[in-house]
Amino acid sequence: MKLSWLMWVIAANLVALVALAFVYPHLMVSPGPLVNGHAELAANCFACHAPWRGATSQRCISCHLLPDIGLRTTKGAVLPQAGAKTAFHQALVEQDCMACHSDHAGPKLTHRSRKPFSHALLRTEVQQRCESCHAKPVDQMHKKLTLGCAQCHSAQRWKPATFDHAKLFVLDRDHDTECVTCHTSDDYSRYTCYGCHEHTPAKVRAEHEEEGIQNFENCVECHRDPRVEPEKRGASTAGGKRERD
Repeated sequence: MKLSWLMWVIAANLVALVALAFVYPHLMVSPGPLVNGHAELAANCFACHAPWRGATSQRCISCHLLPDIGLRTTKGAVLPQAGAKTAFHQALVEQDCMACHSDHAGPKLTHRSRKPFSHALLRTEVQQRCESCHAKPVDQMHKKLTLGCAQCHSAQRWKPATFDHAKLFVLDRDHDTECVTCHTSDDYSRYTCYGCHEHTPAKVRAEHEEEGIQNFENCVECHRDPRVEPEKRGASTAGGKRERD
């Protein structure tokens, strides 16, 4: 008899807890406060969450209309930064808000592991327009570059860059010059040393052949570091183009 009474008490408590979770979910089960933009929804969990299924992209799009994301607020007001960057949400190949966005500043144990933004979610033509979303670096080397980011970086992994200048040629104080001095025609896969050095191809050829050196089209194959003696290293191709490792 006592056991039956105890089971009824436990069942009643469970029913009460479930009912309270539905009536006051923000007090009973919320893992933490919402982001500032969603603060007004703090007591309205079901604006984003469907019972037993959690938050869904369909709920997001009911407020954040796809054509307006990045351009207007959910109330239709134009955002101050609209037009400064590409509204890339309209260029996604699939609409899965939950793949990138989360809410609630709760304990770390409740945070799901999320992969970084994948550029593969963007249409191909948008993937090539890095500058529309990313600010150009302001360091000395990047200030001089005029070509696109993809020549040294990849969308799969921005850092480290796929190109390391010191690995191919050390830029010491005597070689601190504009990129176009060595890389002509905006082609950074090729270079010339004749932009500075008082040599001519004929003179260089004669001096190298006198030393028995037949392949001298790629200067940095041997003269990789101006601070040390020339060393036979690397692989070269015709026209002074060095294949990347």
